[in-house]
Amino acid sequence: QVQLVESGGGLVQAGGSLRLSCAASGRTVSTYAMGWFRQAPGKEREFVAAITWRGGSLFYAYYADSVKGRFTISRDNAKNTVYLQMKTLKPEDTAVYYCVADASAATPGRATDDYAYWGQGTQVTVSS
Repeated sequence: QVQLVESGGGLVQAGGSLRLSCAASGRTVSTYAMGWFRQAPGKEREFVAAITWRGGSLFYAYYADSVKGRFTISRDNAKNTVYLQMKTLKPEDTAVYYCVADASAATPGRATDDYAYWGQGTQVTVSS
């Protein structure tokens, strides 16, 4: 089993930045696809970003169109941790952000069913 714990959420003004972290425990997740989803009040959970490691310094990152160019996902396999750097935040980015992981080494999916492991979530609130 893999446990995921998010941190770094909070309240920020529009245009500001936040960095989310997700620490994995239970097993090494370097070969896992890892990523982030979010869920705003009254809305469905949606894909934000994902990252896979293909060996050495070769990483592939995938983003939702709504965050492309503003958010950056990265991972530190030595620390079993994935990060989401969020810049130029907008009020519509307000949501609970969930860290996800899956053992599949293929291209990570964008559906909730594509991920077996989920964190508890961290709240991000962007004020206008």
